[in-house]
Amino acid sequence: MGTKPAAPTRKPARNLLTCGVIAGPLFIVAFLIEGATRTGYDPMRHPVSSLALGDLGWTQTLNFLICGLLSLAFAVGVRRAQGGFWGPLLIGIWAVATVLAGVFTTDPISGYPAGTPALLTEYSGLPALLHDAVAIPGFAALIIAGLVIAVRFARRRKYGWAAYSAATAVVFATSLVMSQLGFNQLEPWVDHAGLFQRITIVTGLAWLTLLGLYLRRAGFPAPHNPEDPEDPTPARKPVLPHSPAGARSAPPAH
Repeated sequence: MGTKPAAPTRKPARNLLTCGVIAGPLFIVAFLIEGATRTGYDPMRHPVSSLALGDLGWTQTLNFLICGLLSLAFAVGVRRAQGGFWGPLLIGIWAVATVLAGVFTTDPISGYPAGTPALLTEYSGLPALLHDAVAIPGFAALIIAGLVIAVRFARRRKYGWAAYSAATAVVFATSLVMSQLGFNQLEPWVDHAGLFQRITIVTGLAWLTLLGLYLRRAGFPAPHNPEDPEDPTPARKPVLPHSPAGARSAPPAH
């Protein structure tokens, strides 16, 4: 008997998953370098989005666009590798929001760039408004994605990954709230708002990177097991062989 050929989508799916593996590290390294070299910028206080302001702001804009597009490809790879609908869709929403965060530039905040107020009383224009508007569903989507994929792993009895995915969602949401309190100039979070946001971003992107590595290594879901009530993989219908032309079907046995 010959070896069963691999599914034709396997290699493209692995390539798409690789996009997610590299998206997070590239994004993080880029904003760390930018934050360390930008005059007047304090990573402990200022958000990553503020790096898109000023003469060198185009570097962070490009960083958003690259990360978002790679993450969008990753969402397609997760769909092909793990199946399901909501998990890949939610990761895709996060990816699109990241792209749009690069398209629409934020307002100055917490005194950066130098000479700007700590908090504007109103948006300076439509781009800043849209930047915040797309950020909300983007962050929410990644939180829910962690919970959805945690449930999927639990159903497959991958309890370690289920716990890690759920913990990622909790840490991501908690640090996100703390960062937003700081960016609204509330004590005692204001002096560490940038740090909390970086915890949020690193937590989420690290999970996506490790998820991509896991799916690349683990491959596609195992075939459906009809004896396992917890197996969500749909059963495949048997394919009946075609009868030769002109042949008559055998009569049913009595």
